Amino acid sequence: MTFRRRLIVLAAAAVAAAVLVASGVTYVIVRAQLRGEIDSALRDEAGAVFSVAVQGPARGVVKGRDFVGPAPLPGKQHITRIIVPKAPLGGPAIYAQVVKANGSVVRPPGPALGLRVSSAARDVASGKRAAYFSDATVNGVHARVYTRRTADGNALQAVRSLAEVDSTLSNLALVLGAVSLAGIALAALLGFLVARSALRPVARLTAAAEEVAHTRDLTRRIEDGGSDELSRLAAAFNRMLAALERSLGAQRQLVADASHELRTPLTSLRTTLEVLDRVEDMPVEKRRELSAHVVAQLEDVGALVSDLVDLARDGDFDEPLEPLRLDLLVEEMVARAQVLHPALDVRLDVSPCMVVGAESALSRAVANLLDNAAKWSPADALVRVRVTPAGEVLVRDHGPGIAEEDLPHVFDRFYRAASARGLPGSGLGLAIVQQVARAHGGSVEVQRPETGEGTCLRLSIPALTQFTIDPAHALTGA
Repeated sequence: MTFRRRLIVLAAAAVAAAVLVASGVTYVIVRAQLRGEIDSALRDEAGAVFSVAVQGPARGVVKGRDFVGPAPLPGKQHITRIIVPKAPLGGPAIYAQVVKANGSVVRPPGPALGLRVSSAARDVASGKRAAYFSDATVNGVHARVYTRRTADGNALQAVRSLAEVDSTLSNLALVLGAVSLAGIALAALLGFLVARSALRPVARLTAAAEEVAHTRDLTRRIEDGGSDELSRLAAAFNRMLAALERSLGAQRQLVADASHELRTPLTSLRTTLEVLDRVEDMPVEKRRELSAHVVAQLEDVGALVSDLVDLARDGDFDEPLEPLRLDLLVEEMVARAQVLHPALDVRLDVSPCMVVGAESALSRAVANLLDNAAKWSPADALVRVRVTPAGEVLVRDHGPGIAEEDLPHVFDRFYRAASARGLPGSGLGLAIVQQVARAHGGSVEVQRPETGEGTCLRLSIPALTQFTIDPAHALTGA
């Protein structure tokens, strides 16, 4: 079943359930109301029925509901008579009979109805049970029976037909059934219309996704004007396509730049190896020089490949993030840089700082900052490195600085300023620093020194605000 059909069925089922519940509640309320009115009327009419007891043929005098007559005469037969007042304005008449505690029944004059006497009626006559209502079938007619105790110690049963109420309820059930069916049909129609209207943006989104999957055209976009859920979905889909487009563009650019950067050292290696293979009478020193050149070029290719691998990971580190001392890490990288660049004069100013990160990635970023400073610093120049408690690593060199036109491209992959094309490097160092910083929720930027020449690069990593340091340099933080 398609989603549209499921939506139509669910809408129709929900409306059908609501209509059926409403119809059922209406029927129950109306039935209770009608039967309540019957019970109230039956109770009132039964109150107007009374029985009299006389001796012999004497007749009583009725005043209201009390019978006033001669006292029973000795030796005379005890007779109980039932007096049923006529219904006013010709309303529905009731039938009444008296049930004695011994189970005998006294009926009014006229044809007798087949109203059975139950044990409950005898209990009312004997005072064991209170008055009650019940349903019964009398001579094939559905009737309502009210049984109460009389003042003379008998039980009075008043009966009234429910045929009119049953007919009204039957008609009401038919009307409610017809309304329910019509409501369900209307709900299905409205569900179809609503589903078609509501799913139109989904259809456009599906068509766009299928088109992108078929044509691989990531420039495709969907109109997303609006603030509802489907518009937000379309906007998210557009953002996803834009991200994929940027990622694919960056991937293609990376492949193109990498192939270009790898072509030069590989060509040089091939030329050097061909020279070593063809010149048999080359002096040993020259061979050693060429071999050292091959090794250096292989190291450059290895470093380039390593940089490309780091960029391709896009911040996905092999090691877990864990608390580490940024100041100790920078001290270690500075010691390494001084070994690689003996002429480099580094002034270190660090404060205890703890961050959460990948140690190897942060070490690589700091090392790239130091290598960049060493590359641009003249001989015996001063490089200042400072670590702040806020998680900032500032590396200041005293080189020629960065030209204004090169500032926007400092962190671009493979970008090399005109003045740097004669220097070693692939142009990936600062791009890797930026990627590591973003992966840790930080940033990297170029700052103009307040005084003098040179460049200041500031790497910022979110620092832990509270931490302690034990004598063994172990630390904990929060």
